[in-house]
Amino acid sequence: MSFLFRKRIKILPGVWLNLSKGGASTSFGGKVLTFNLKEDKVKTTASLPGSGLSYKTTSTESAPTRVSKSVWIWVLIVAAVVVIVVFVIIVVFVVVIIVTHRSTTLLVRLFV
Repeated sequence: MSFLFRKRIKILPGVWLNLSKGGASTSFGGKVLTFNLKEDKVKTTASLPGSGLSYKTTSTESAPTRVSKSVWIWVLIVAAVVVIVVFVIIVVFVVVIIVTHRSTTLLVRLFV
């Protein structure tokens, strides 16, 4: 067995300093897309929060300016799913308001 050491320090919103037995790295991004910079490598993680699905790549470029096409496709899929979920939530909210308003109006007519 070996001992592990890992510490994540928040520098700014969306920016972290990662310390471990293997060295230090910097991460920035959010839940959907995160870049991790360590020495000359860039690790990119795209995920769909709450689903357990994620996609990780590692490149040897020194800056996160070039991301593989497959990651961008994954990001577009995640964005589309988020838009669909938000649309469904809005539709359900509007339907609930309409049904509640009609029920309230009907109850007022019955008892007045």
